[in-house]
Amino acid sequence: MKNYKTKRITGKVIYHIFTFLFAFIMIYPLLWMVMGSFKDTTEIFKSAQKLLPSSFDFTNYKIGWQGFAGYTFAIFFKNSLIIAGLSTIGAVISSSIVAFGFARCNFKFKSLWFGCMLVAMMLPFQVIMIPQYILFNKMGWVGTYLPIIVPQFFGQGFFIFLNIQFIKGIPIDLDEAAYMDGCSIYKIFVQIILPLIKPALVTSAIFSFMWRWDDFLAALLYLSDPLKYPVSYALKMFADPTAGSDWGAMFAMATLSLLPIFFIFLTMQKYLVEGIASTGIKG
Repeated sequence: MKNYKTKRITGKVIYHIFTFLFAFIMIYPLLWMVMGSFKDTTEIFKSAQKLLPSSFDFTNYKIGWQGFAGYTFAIFFKNSLIIAGLSTIGAVISSSIVAFGFARCNFKFKSLWFGCMLVAMMLPFQVIMIPQYILFNKMGWVGTYLPIIVPQFFGQGFFIFLNIQFIKGIPIDLDEAAYMDGCSIYKIFVQIILPLIKPALVTSAIFSFMWRWDDFLAALLYLSDPLKYPVSYALKMFADPTAGSDWGAMFAMATLSLLPIFFIFLTMQKYLVEGIASTGIKG
């Protein structure tokens, strides 16, 4: 009995040691960047193998926040919040409506449209990037936030599929009982379905905000005015191949750009885990 307990304890210790080491290896590049934000640019590469700085200096944060060409990073953070916030609202609302239609409504060619949605979900962005740019350019949207924000108001395949799985897990008897009480299909969606799929909605909101906040390619394609740059694109301005790049300031602003995502994951972790875990057992 003692040998069994000893082996069990030893196994747990070994497991936790390897888990900690693996987690440290995975998070080390992030820690290196955060610690690099407190180093001088010359120190970053002279002592690249050294994680901790010789002294914690906040100069990089002061220099980085000043931005470039008279535009501070307060402007870029505001732009990112506008893009990510509006895109998230549009994606969550539109995707839940479309998902309700697929899960609860019967209409012609339902299977065909559902298949088209799945195909669109699996297509990489690079496939539709050029046709989209040509379309938005003809519409006069290039140079504005419209090509980045407006498509989010027409449903996103992954979020639609996620919400469908949740709605299918809700007994249809609730809908029938609501019909008997005189509720319209709109009231059923707003008052019954939406509150019950809250984990899926929060999961969709987290992923949508994170993807739009980190989106560099869309800003590169459609935005040319520095006054409209989001944080993801503004960080690129610190890298200058023709002159010296201010890596310290770049690391400092990159560290600050992680704070909103970290805060969202910290506060919404319960709903995120519930949403992902429940999707696999419903439907």
